[in-house]
Amino acid sequence: MTAPLVRRGVRALSRTSGPAAIVRAAAAFFMIAAPAAMAAEASFTDTVEPPALESGSSGREARRQAIAAIPLDAMSAADRRTVEKSLRSTTLYRRLPVATISCDAALLEFILAKPETLVDVWRVLGISRLSLDPAGPGQWQLADGYGTFGTVRLVHAARHDGGGLLVFHGRGGYSGSLSPRNLTGSCVVVVRHATAPDDAAGRPQQTLQIDAFLDVDGLGLEIVTRALQPLIIHSAAANLHEISLFVSQFAAAAARNPRAIARLTERMPRTGPEDRRRLAELAGGVSSAHGDALAADVDEVQATLASRWMTTEQLDQMQR
Repeated sequence: MTAPLVRRGVRALSRTSGPAAIVRAAAAFFMIAAPAAMAAEASFTDTVEPPALESGSSGREARRQAIAAIPLDAMSAADRRTVEKSLRSTTLYRRLPVATISCDAALLEFILAKPETLVDVWRVLGISRLSLDPAGPGQWQLADGYGTFGTVRLVHAARHDGGGLLVFHGRGGYSGSLSPRNLTGSCVVVVRHATAPDDAAGRPQQTLQIDAFLDVDGLGLEIVTRALQPLIIHSAAANLHEISLFVSQFAAAAARNPRAIARLTERMPRTGPEDRRRLAELAGGVSSAHGDALAADVDEVQATLASRWMTTEQLDQMQR
């Protein structure tokens, strides 16, 4: 990207590296996001306060509802045992606040099925060091560039009228400055998405509901429950909010300027040509009849999409 990102008084909304990424990774498989998995951080000028974000709930009833929604009988015997084990030994449960995304249902379903394409967009924009590489059908290897690593598997997916349900299981670890010990653990993330009424401008909207169950191994249990739980809870909610906002902005940019978005996707280094084409097509949706005439330089579109988030250099500086 050639256009510089100039901001005063950068203030991080949430740190996205560290143990929080164990939950974030799978939730962004949108999440993900992982509390999905976005290493880009929201930033504000020194005269603007970060918005107050609802952090979700850890209530008993929400947890009961989340477990009841998991279709264990529809999974293979091995996957069912793996999920049940994580549910029995959960260190931290969190239902994240419902996120609303302004995009077509088909785009959200594509991102949920192929989250590596969204991560590739972030890397093109220079706002993330996250790597998410397919390791087989419905499987990914993840590393955030700051000490978090893991694998994520899709263990169940189902569509229904107006939405769908996905269940992910992740296994990973963290080694870095936020913890005196190496942490390992697993998570189960339940993602429910549904079509919502169009917004005031007539744009399609989707809702995303995420329930995350984090199981931390051995000695890491006390570190998470006593010291890091507030960070994990805040980061998960903030990351979901930011990823939802990014997808909405990406879809809006594609509707305004489909040709520039198509050119941007051509720069995605880890995504095959068919997936690049499909992402551009779905993001554009029903574009303006004058979309081609309005097409601007792709660098301008990249700068617009990236301007809210920190660059990878700024993220690196935060880790020092």
